[in-house]
Amino acid sequence: MTSTHKVSSEMMDDTPILIIEGDMTSESDADIMKHYRHVREKYMPKNMIINFERTNYINSAGIATLINIIQDLTDHNGKIAMVGLSNHFQKVMDIVGITDFVSVFESDTDAIINIKTNG
Repeated sequence: MTSTHKVSSEMMDDTPILIIEGDMTSESDADIMKHYRHVREKYMPKNMIINFERTNYINSAGIATLINIIQDLTDHNGKIAMVGLSNHFQKVMDIVGITDFVSVFESDTDAIINIKTNG
């Protein structure tokens, strides 16, 4: 069976960016959480960006995964920024209340500038 998702990360100006491609569902949960934990343990970041530019689909399990990441990083005194949300994803994040807890930006660069300016 072919995977419908891919998770990777990169660093930009000392801030990790978690890149989620494809579908964010229960099938991707374990991979996303494993990758997130690896990045958090390796870099101990105060802030993290999640990039959705190549994310095609998200369901309730994907929303639950996001909430787990947000809660975990918040418990470690960190913050999450999201970038690359389509209009549909923006509406979903607004409806479920995620945008009450994270900042949303057009690009990784915009998020980094905000992080550096506002800590």
